Amino acid sequence: MPRSLNLRQIEAFAAVIAAGTITEAAQMLDRSQSAVTRLIQELEAELGYKLLHRNGPRITPTERGVLFHVEVERHLVGLRHLRDRAEAIGRDERPAIEVVAIAALAVGILPQALARLAEGEMPRQVHLRSASAEQLAQSVAARTADLGVSSLPVSSPELTLHWSAEAPCVAVLRQDDPLAAEGVVQLRQLTGRRLIATGNPYRLRRRVDDALREAGVAPQAVIDANTSLAAMGAVRAGLGVALIEPVTPASFPLEGVVYRPVDADIPFAWGMVTAMGRPVPAAIRSLMAEIAVVSAATIRGLRSLGVEEDAVGPR
Repeated sequence: MPRSLNLRQIEAFAAVIAAGTITEAAQMLDRSQSAVTRLIQELEAELGYKLLHRNGPRITPTERGVLFHVEVERHLVGLRHLRDRAEAIGRDERPAIEVVAIAALAVGILPQALARLAEGEMPRQVHLRSASAEQLAQSVAARTADLGVSSLPVSSPELTLHWSAEAPCVAVLRQDDPLAAEGVVQLRQLTGRRLIATGNPYRLRRRVDDALREAGVAPQAVIDANTSLAAMGAVRAGLGVALIEPVTPASFPLEGVVYRPVDADIPFAWGMVTAMGRPVPAAIRSLMAEIAVVSAATIRGLRSLGVEEDAVGPR
């Protein structure tokens, strides 16, 4: 069992993974190559397994190294968060906040909501990062993030859901696509077309597939994208028609593409979560209120699924 892991070892490992070579990692850390090599060797000896494959100057993580790096990233994020909060306390400032959101909400809704915060409500340090819904739930439950803005469901007894809403998915098309002239795209019109959709089969993708099946639509081919923005880029390149959540095209429009409602209600739900039992900072309360306002003003067909008054009440 590891007994004496230290921060220098952890930082050396993270730097090597980021840089890909001992030489570049040493430059990043302002240490000698031999010092970095020694720290990695000590870390591997302490853990009892190899973290890196060495092939000449290039370094790649082992399978265990990849898994360990996930934990290292989480650890370092927590340390940065702690440092920023400690410095804010020393300056008698509002504490730093950490917000994690799925990509669809991180690129549009969340920045707009932050921009609406009143003078004095925005902390000096704001950490905004994108993550999958599963990673987001882990971060908020572990209290390395103050607020999560996620697609639903997010089922965890360690989380409190403060506000949620849903809106129907849309079709995204190139501006010169014949279907762009339609007020509403009928799913049957996608028969024989290449479909672009987000790939997680356990979340929105399942509802998209079910709706196509019920409409008797068989796409000619399918491109899976891990984000809606990537799907929109594929549409702009002429690769097909996307069926995606409505938040990204409405809040982060991409030149050359348009979005249209479809004749099937394929709901996309999202909401805001914090750690169960943790006091919600004033800045987070204000931000949640603005997220609700921006969502309602931006997304056509939005249906509020509920607001917890003490979390996102009138300001």
